[in-house]
Amino acid sequence: LLDDIVLTHSLFLPTERFLQQLHQQYPWGARGGHWGARRVGTKRAVLAVLLHFLDTYKGLLQEEESAGKVIKELYLLIMKDTSLYHDLEDEILKLHQLVETVELKVADETPPPNKQVKPLFRHFRRIDSCLQTRVAFRGSDEIFCRVYMPDHSYVTIRSRLSASVQDILASVTEKLQYSEEQSAREDTLILVTMASSGEKAVLQPSEECVFTTLGINSHLFACTKDTFDSLVPLPEEIQVVPGDTEIHRAEPEDIANHLTAFHWELFRCIHELEFVDYVFHGERGRRETANLELLLQRCSEVQHWVGTELLLCESLGKRAHLLKKLIKIAAICKQNQDMLSFYAIIIGLNNAAISRLRLTWEKLPGKFKNLFRKFENLTDPCRNHKTYREVLAKMKPPLIPFVPLILKDLTFLHEGSKTLLDGLVNVEKLHCIAEKVRTIRKYRSRPLCLELEASPSQLQTKAYVRQLRVIDNQNLLFELSYKLEPGGQ
Repeated sequence: LLDDIVLTHSLFLPTERFLQQLHQQYPWGARGGHWGARRVGTKRAVLAVLLHFLDTYKGLLQEEESAGKVIKELYLLIMKDTSLYHDLEDEILKLHQLVETVELKVADETPPPNKQVKPLFRHFRRIDSCLQTRVAFRGSDEIFCRVYMPDHSYVTIRSRLSASVQDILASVTEKLQYSEEQSAREDTLILVTMASSGEKAVLQPSEECVFTTLGINSHLFACTKDTFDSLVPLPEEIQVVPGDTEIHRAEPEDIANHLTAFHWELFRCIHELEFVDYVFHGERGRRETANLELLLQRCSEVQHWVGTELLLCESLGKRAHLLKKLIKIAAICKQNQDMLSFYAIIIGLNNAAISRLRLTWEKLPGKFKNLFRKFENLTDPCRNHKTYREVLAKMKPPLIPFVPLILKDLTFLHEGSKTLLDGLVNVEKLHCIAEKVRTIRKYRSRPLCLELEASPSQLQTKAYVRQLRVIDNQNLLFELSYKLEPGGQ
């Protein structure tokens, strides 16, 4: 029950208020006799809740100044009462360690100097940054970002991940050296997201954390309202010309293992509470779902990578061989218990621009046709993904689940019942949500052990897998598909 409440409290009580309630429950001083014993019991209960809260939230609390202040006040109160906890020395020691570990941020503290700038997936495609082990993102982390102009020139800004659209535009304006007089007129800049397909949307000034919500080949544009209609996407970032990429040279085992290793890093970076916040839009907002959004973006990227590689392969024989290799990669990912990569590859192969390549599929050996049919059955959504769930239930950690399905389950739990019933918290709903979150905890309860060599060829494969170049414009994928095999409807 304690774990249920700590994991899901933001559905009915914001973090700061939850901690304030905990603070108010802590009795001041200590009386003798019966009431004194009750007070000690209450203090120990508060200590137990605080320990569990800190152990669950950890790094997330670094972003919440008000929460950090309440925790520090409560911590100091408990430290004054250490004489009451002779038989709880281990818990007091753990509390002290946790408070030090979470590095609580309080308003009067100065930020650390020279913060390291962290790379997202595509920041200038630096090989050195893409080969580094991924670490979790927090809202206060700083990143570099390009913001484009209508003429496709750009400015590079350094920004907090949690920055609002207003903050980003202020940085862009400063770089462009706009005067205050200009920005006060009708030609004030607006921030726009532009997809490779040409779809665009204006971002509201109060929106935060927009960097991790961008599509695969989407970009940020700064323009005036007058120039909005004239915006066009950047030229395709990937060269639509034939040529063998790394996937043709590397062994399927190497590509599959590097996919699994990278996706495990991304999966490990996601705080379990990001799943709750993503679906229920808790009081912490988008700031704490950055790592989850990056993994979802990566899942979409792998799907489009499959189609991109196949459709850029002009030779029918080579294309059929590549199709066979991709099915083999999916099989190895399944053996690795990387169901995210497995699902993404099968979905990619079922893209309409790929499934219509009749000549390519006909050249696939019968053994691989049968294997692909089995994989299609495994990813079949019928009866609420019954086949996939049965396979997953037999797996032991470590494993990477198909994360979008977890979010679908949480959404179903949320929309299927109310959080409050007659003014009281629906504990059954909270328990079901917490149980789903605990499955994520179970999947990551053991470390992933994959033996990957550090040879030059392996590093080349690793860099390729971590910086996939993909076409995410479905119209362009269809154009390439009909160019390869014009026949059929």
